[in-house]
Amino acid sequence: MHHHFRKLSVLIPAYNEQETIIELLDKVKRADIPLEKEILVIDNHSKDETHNLAAGWITANRDVSARLLVEKTPGKGAAVRTGLKAAKGEVVVIQDADLEYDPADYSALLRPILEGTTMAVYGNRLGFKDNGSAHFSFYAGGRAMTMIGAVLFGQNVRDINTCYKMWVAELTRGIDFQENGFAFDFAEITPYLIQSLKKRKMEILTVPIHYTPRTIAQGKKVRWKDGAYGVWAMLKYRIESLRFHER
Repeated sequence: MHHHFRKLSVLIPAYNEQETIIELLDKVKRADIPLEKEILVIDNHSKDETHNLAAGWITANRDVSARLLVEKTPGKGAAVRTGLKAAKGEVVVIQDADLEYDPADYSALLRPILEGTTMAVYGNRLGFKDNGSAHFSFYAGGRAMTMIGAVLFGQNVRDINTCYKMWVAELTRGIDFQENGFAFDFAEITPYLIQSLKKRKMEILTVPIHYTPRTIAQGKKVRWKDGAYGVWAMLKYRIESLRFHER
């Protein structure tokens, strides 16, 4: 076990998630892991009650280290980047503010990192056969992205669009990521992590996670345009990651 890991920073980008934010925060708080938790809610300039609800929860849960940040630039990438700059944990994980993903899976994601097997772990939404499957277009898009990513990045991470990405914070400390949208999640950060780990003779590991997909009507934000842009972004950041690691 690597005992220098004391804290996990949970980065929660949230845009108009008033229906789910409280239940999600309760689940994050309950997640049983062998590290302290730091919860960072990054309100992405929500137009509903997300900000007030998160602020109220933080006030009511003084026994947890939790902060509320605001990122006015629209986009999940912008919110996560703000969270990364503020995070104090030695390990970080991205957590969507809806209820598609279950924080009870943190322990499974953490295990290979604590054992020293790798420094980055992705959750695989196809890992359990009783998981719900997203609407076919989301599912097909995700499979296509993963296959393109495997070819471009030289590693098949099985589920490149997964929200659950957990990594050792020092891998990205001081890196000035650029992407504001969803493409940050897979197109920009994935080739960067793959190249960083390759130097350490490691790979991104994938573990099965639980997944309950929601529909656009329930507030899902990704659209087909994000997918089309994502393919272009994967090409762009693959080239940039090579350039960066050659420096």
